[in-house]
Amino acid sequence: MYRNSEGYADPTAGAAMGKVMREYRQNQREQWRRKTEITSRPKVYVVSRYAGEVSRNVENARKYCRFVAQQKRIPIASHLIYPQFMNDSDPAERELGTMFGLALLAQCDEVWCFGTTKSAGMTQELHEASRLKKRVRFFTAELEEIK
Repeated sequence: MYRNSEGYADPTAGAAMGKVMREYRQNQREQWRRKTEITSRPKVYVVSRYAGEVSRNVENARKYCRFVAQQKRIPIASHLIYPQFMNDSDPAERELGTMFGLALLAQCDEVWCFGTTKSAGMTQELHEASRLKKRVRFFTAELEEIK
C-alpha cells in the first residue's frame, strides 16, 4: 500500500506509481531484449573487390554490407575500415591491413563473397576462410546467391 508523505494510505497515487513502474520495467525488458537480439547476430566477413576502380568498389562494398545487415547479420568489411587510415599503395601498410582483416575474419561466423571476379586479396581471404573451416557463401554483384 502506497502512503503519502504524512503516512496516510493513498491508493490513487499508489495505483499511478504502480502503472508508471510497470511501464518502466516493460520498457527496460524490451530494450534489453532488442540489444541482446542485435548483439547475438552472426558476424559475416564481407569479401569483395577494393583495388582497381576504388570509388565504385567501395560503393559496392557498402551495398553488400547493407545487404548483410538486412539479412539480420553483422557485416564486417575490413576493406572499408583500414584504407581510411592506412596507405593501400604502401606494400608494408597493405600487408599490415591484410593481416588485420584476416584477424577479423577469424572472429566471424561466416564469410560472404560478392562478385564473380576475384582479386589476389579476395583469394587470400577465401583461402584463410577455408583453412579456418568457415562457412563461405558466394553472391553475384546483383546480390543473388550462387549455389
